Amino acid sequence: MNPILNISAYKFVPLPDAENLRVLLQERAQTAGLKGTILLAEEGINLFLAGPAEAVRGFVAKLHHDARFADIAPKESWSATQPFRKMLVKVKGEIIRMNHPTIRPANGRAPAVAPATVRRWLEQGVDDDGRPVVTLDTRNAFEVDHGTFKDAIDWRINKFTEFPAALQAHKADLRGKTVVSFCTGGIRCEKAAILMQEVGLEHVYQLEGGILKYFEETDGAHYRGNCFVFDEREALGQDLSALTSSPSSSDED
Repeated sequence: MNPILNISAYKFVPLPDAENLRVLLQERAQTAGLKGTILLAEEGINLFLAGPAEAVRGFVAKLHHDARFADIAPKESWSATQPFRKMLVKVKGEIIRMNHPTIRPANGRAPAVAPATVRRWLEQGVDDDGRPVVTLDTRNAFEVDHGTFKDAIDWRINKFTEFPAALQAHKADLRGKTVVSFCTGGIRCEKAAILMQEVGLEHVYQLEGGILKYFEETDGAHYRGNCFVFDEREALGQDLSALTSSPSSSDED
C-alpha cells in the first residue's frame, strides 16, 4: 500500500483572524512533519497536505476543534512518495481568485448535487424533471486537456478570473438546461455556480466534491481521461492513483 496520504479540502467561512491562523497552522503542520499548501483568506480556507496517515489525520482532528472547521471532510488519495517540496501557509485576498467581490459563498451556497446523482443524470441525459443536463468545466484549459466529462462545455479559459466574462458571453446557451458546474475538488465550481445564479440562470448545481469525489464515489462513467492535480503527481486516474511525477506546489483546488 502507498504510504503517503494526500488530502484536499476547503471551506468558505469568514476568517477575520487569518494572519493568526497562518502562524498557528504553519507551526502545527511543520511539527507534524507535513508538506503542502494551506491558503487562508477572509473568505475561508483551502488546503492540500500530504504525509503519513496518522500525522495527516491528526492535523485534521485538531482542525476540527475550531468550530468553523468542524465539518471539513477532506478528499483522500495515496501516493508512494511525498508530492510536495515544502510546507507553505499563505494569507491571500481570496482562496480561489475570481476578482468578483459580490460572490460570497459563506453567505449561502449554490445547490450541490451528489456524484451518484450526476452519474445517473448523465446516463439518462436529463435530470429528474426531464430537463436536458449539461456539464460545465470551470477549470483552466490545460487542466481540461488532461481529461473531462464527455461532451462537457469548455470555454478554454486560461485562469479562473476569466470565467465571469466567459459566462456573460455564453450564458444564453445555458438557458433552459440543468447546468452542473465542476472542477477538481469543488472550490471553483462553487463560486461559478453562485455567479451563474446571480446572472439569472435558474437550474444550476455544483458537483459536490468535484471530480475527485466523483472518482471516489462512482465508477467514473462519462468521464474521459485523467484529473490534473497541482502537485508532483500531476494527474490522477479514475482509481485516484498517481500517473506521473514532476515536483510542484499548489495554489489551486
